[in-house]
Amino acid sequence: MPRQSVSLELATPELIAETALLMVDQDGCDALTFRTLAARLGIGHATLQRRCTDMAGLLDLCADHLAAGLPDTPAGTDWATATETRFRRLYQLLTDHPGLVALRGARPWLGPQLLKRLVEPQLAANLSAGMTPREAIDCYRRMYLLTLGSASFVDHRNPKGAQAATRTALAALDPEEYPVLTGHLAVILTSVVDHEVYYQALRQLIDAARPAQHTARQRAV
Repeated sequence: MPRQSVSLELATPELIAETALLMVDQDGCDALTFRTLAARLGIGHATLQRRCTDMAGLLDLCADHLAAGLPDTPAGTDWATATETRFRRLYQLLTDHPGLVALRGARPWLGPQLLKRLVEPQLAANLSAGMTPREAIDCYRRMYLLTLGSASFVDHRNPKGAQAATRTALAALDPEEYPVLTGHLAVILTSVVDHEVYYQALRQLIDAARPAQHTARQRAV
């Protein structure tokens, strides 16, 4: 059946992002090019460029599309609960799409949706909890970097592959030179793909930055 043509009006940013993410999720990072995406959408290469300009613009579009799925926390939600909810969801979005994380590399995640749904409300909540502007920003950065880093270095959609790669690397080590790594292989393999490692680290950061502790430190000073 011939592919139906999709006009520029129908090739919305949402459809472009959803299609690009699906291609990366199903076929891997190398599958995504402007030409293959335009063909999948049924539009011309030039038409797609008018929407995204270049690959960096396309990846930004995809990232911001994902950020639209971040939660709105109801007014009056406890600071710790709201903070954990926001960052847990960001982590889940990132680990659901490891190909996009890999393609973006070190590019900052600063699209309008992320700023609106995560950065601005989290910084506002930090300030309302009694943090100074510097404390509020540092607190946010710690949790953001933990989340992005935890999602970046393991393909959680393919845990068996991640474990196999780790097993192969550690199996090549000399047990006399690396007794800890070779002697605790089973525990290491479990930890590599365990989401709870991230969740526990996030809770530790939240506990360390709880508003009550900031108030106590300010009183001590």
